[in-house]
Amino acid sequence: MALASTEAPEVVAATSIDDAVSAFGDGEGVTVLAGGTILMVDLVHGRLAPERVLMLDKAQMAGVRTEGGRITIGAMTRVAELEDSVEPLATVARGVADPEIRAQATVGGNLCATPGAESPRGDLQAAFIALGAQVRSVGPGGERTEPVEDLLAAGPEGRLVLDVSFEPPQAGASAEVRRPHAHAYTILSVCGAIGVAGTRLAASGAGPRSVRLTSVEEALASGADAAAAAARALDDVSPADDALASAWYREQTLPVLVTRVLNDLG
Repeated sequence: MALASTEAPEVVAATSIDDAVSAFGDGEGVTVLAGGTILMVDLVHGRLAPERVLMLDKAQMAGVRTEGGRITIGAMTRVAELEDSVEPLATVARGVADPEIRAQATVGGNLCATPGAESPRGDLQAAFIALGAQVRSVGPGGERTEPVEDLLAAGPEGRLVLDVSFEPPQAGASAEVRRPHAHAYTILSVCGAIGVAGTRLAASGAGPRSVRLTSVEEALASGADAAAAAARALDDVSPADDALASAWYREQTLPVLVTRVLNDLG
C-alpha cells in the first residue's frame, strides 16, 4: 500500500475469483479493498493515495466449508461469521474490536493487516497459526499454499489471499489482555491448539505480526511442564512499546498467558 499521487485511483470491482486474480496480477501498484476497516481510515486521513484499487466485495470469495476433513474459509468471509467456529478461533473472533467492525472486517484483511503504529493488528493471525492453518494466495510466482506463519514472516504485501484451511483440532484455548475503548484493543493474546502433530502455540501483540512460539512447543515436546515451557516464550518474540502497553509489561505478561493456555489445553 505505497503512497502515490493525489489523483483519483483506477477502481476495479472483481465479480469472481478469476476476475480478482487477473486484476491483481503481480500486485504491483494494486491496493486491495476487502472489508475496508483499516484501509478506509488510512484513505480518509490521507495516509494512503493508491494508484489502483481492487474491490473484492462481489468477488465470490466468502464462505466456510468443510470438505475432506478440512475447514476452508474464504478470504472475504466476515470475522463475525467465525464466532461459532472451532477454538481458539471462535473466542478470538468474538473479541475483535466491536460488533460493527466484526460484521465488516474480513479474514483476508485481518491476515494481511499492516502493523499498527499505535496498537497491534491482526487478532486472527495467532489463532490460525495455532491451528496449523495453510493459506492459499496468488502474486509474484503464481499461486502458492503455505503455513500462515510463513506468509506473515515473509510479509503478505504483494500477495492476494484466497482462502485459509485447517483440520479441526482436538482441543483449543486462548488467553488475552485487552484494553476497552470505543472498541476493544488487544494488548497481547496467546492461542494454542492440539492437533495430530501435537501442541502448537502462537502470540499476537508481541511483535509487528503474530508469531509461532516454537521454543515453547519444543520445551513441551522435551517434557517440560507448563510453567517451564511458558518461560521460553520470550525466546521467540521481541515486544515493543506502543500506545496500549510497554514492552516490559508484555514481557511480564506473555509467560502468564502461555501458562493459562497450556493449563486449559490440559
